[in-house]
Amino acid sequence: MTAPSITVSETPLVLYTLRRADDALILGHRLSEWCGHAPMLEEDMALSNMALDLIGQARELYGYAAKVEGRDNDEDKLAYLRDVRQYRNLLLVERPNGDFAHTMVRQLSYAAFADLYWRGMMGSTDATLAAIAAKSEKECAYHLRHASEWVIRLGDGTDESHRRAQTGIDDLWAYTGEMFGVDESERELIESGIAIDPTMLLPEWLVTVSHVAREATLVLPENDWMQQGGRDGRHSEHLGHLLSELQYMQRSFPGATW
Repeated sequence: MTAPSITVSETPLVLYTLRRADDALILGHRLSEWCGHAPMLEEDMALSNMALDLIGQARELYGYAAKVEGRDNDEDKLAYLRDVRQYRNLLLVERPNGDFAHTMVRQLSYAAFADLYWRGMMGSTDATLAAIAAKSEKECAYHLRHASEWVIRLGDGTDESHRRAQTGIDDLWAYTGEMFGVDESERELIESGIAIDPTMLLPEWLVTVSHVAREATLVLPENDWMQQGGRDGRHSEHLGHLLSELQYMQRSFPGATW
């Protein structure tokens, strides 16, 4: 017997919360894939801890989404029993890890946004989201510092590490614009003070990423065409493969508990 997929009533607030939860869950899973494979023991522990931070954020957000929805879904069902098209995460976070430089560039791109985003969300009129933001911002500030130091070390290191870091930037740049998108459902929440407008974060994000790139002797692409789709449930094939692993236990053994 295989557990069936759930349905979710995606009101604006539920959808908004799920989008942020999905970002954290999927990126946390990607970072967890480095466990036992990082280039040094200290980094193995650092990546695992960052993955745990993100999964912790996902748990709080899924729990709140379930509460707002008011049905029989809980954090586990929202994480493990939705079809791939029901996930609303950014395309950036579902990209495969690639090599270590690629992972650090992806982490820098996301953490530079998340640090600003959660800092802004601390002023949300929604008390629960503001509380989640206060905890998440501290974690993302560390994630940003850690990724920045590694990108600088790799970019300004050997010819090979520089090449790999530059390749990571070139490959991932087109996935960064989606972080700053706003649709009609989010616009309602922004106007009510529940959410912040991510378009306002772009200038400061560019300053942060540009500063790191300069120190790393890396060049940011000039192309302004950006990939879209993750927020609407249109994903790459990579997410399907990720979910087949992530959801295996819950799908194969419905209702199992430890």
